[in-house]
Amino acid sequence: MAEMKVNLCGIELDNPIIPASGTFGFGYEFAEVYDINLLGTFSFKGTTKDPRFGNPTPRIAECSMGMINAVGLQNPGVEKVISEELPKLAKCFNKKVMANVSGFAIEDYAYTCEKLDACDQVGWLEVNVSCPNVHGGGMSFGTSPEAAASVTRAVKKVTTKPVIIKLSPNVTDIVSIAKACEEAGADGISLINTLLGMRIDLKTRKPVIANKMGGFSGSAIFPVAVRMVYQVANAVKIPVVGMGGVSSAEDVIEMMLAGATAVEVGAANLINPYACRDIINDLPRVMEKYRINSLSEIIGGVQ
Repeated sequence: MAEMKVNLCGIELDNPIIPASGTFGFGYEFAEVYDINLLGTFSFKGTTKDPRFGNPTPRIAECSMGMINAVGLQNPGVEKVISEELPKLAKCFNKKVMANVSGFAIEDYAYTCEKLDACDQVGWLEVNVSCPNVHGGGMSFGTSPEAAASVTRAVKKVTTKPVIIKLSPNVTDIVSIAKACEEAGADGISLINTLLGMRIDLKTRKPVIANKMGGFSGSAIFPVAVRMVYQVANAVKIPVVGMGGVSSAEDVIEMMLAGATAVEVGAANLINPYACRDIINDLPRVMEKYRINSLSEIIGGVQ
């Protein structure tokens, strides 16, 4: 029988499939479609200290083999996430959830992480220093080793649960940033977030989205993601969560061979709400096809 369990920062997952933040809401919406307890876990909607309306509309642009989004971290703020969203989730999800956190100052990250760390439902803190859709924060912390390390240290001082730093691909040397986070105490690294992209309306000669630029995601970025996961996994000793254009069980195997312990699925959820369920159901077939008995044994197994 195919063994799909993996261990992510000391917590066992039934399988490595994790819907990515921003593509799965707070989970209970998808629980109306299928039993989300079959997931390894999921990363809930990016949460900030204060409520955010997000960027002006339009926020979405379609592209060949992908999409651009500039939602801008719309969320109700950490206090309401804890008081309203997590109780709703508890009614339909009985596993630990991954809390995705963003901020505009180091103090914001620390405050939000400390609040979520105290929640029993939260298993991991995925600290997003890589959002390309906001001004004055997000990606600015993930573009230098020093800034990313500063956020990591601040969060680790006020938390007890595993801290996974989510990195941006919009840099020249992602390995140095990952290593700086590891040295600052990170328990894991997740990558990649979206690439910075743009579309122009030929009729109006204006950018398609109001923010002008946004995060490009979808299957087109998969080869970039595999390359970066491979580079980082070979440079650090902590677990790597891989993501970026994953849309099939075969993609999951490829990402794990590159060095990912677990794999997040993002844009595919917006195309097909059953994407993660279908990938999990198909994994045993693909494992048998490639003579894989245990997924944990293939992590970093590229020759």
